[in-house]
Amino acid sequence: MLFSFDPVRAVNAGEIPLDDETVENERYELRFQSFFDPGRALAFPCDAAGHVDLDGLGERTLQKYLYARAVVGAEFSLPSVRPRPGR
Repeated sequence: MLFSFDPVRAVNAGEIPLDDETVENERYELRFQSFFDPGRALAFPCDAAGHVDLDGLGERTLQKYLYARAVVGAEFSLPSVRPRPGR
């Protein structure tokens, strides 16, 4: 199951103010690929250097991000920075 964050939807819901940094974060994702299921990954908005704005994530998304980081090497591969699909 692919889990990704949609900053446009979050902005429309009033969770995140739309500014230049938010727009920049829409262009890239930090993707953690599952070792066990090639179709499963966790992806989070980031800048071109792979920095994720933790304060900009919702509570559930933040929990998933911290989980993915904690199980790198056991469940997920090292993350990669990629252009977000459709951006």
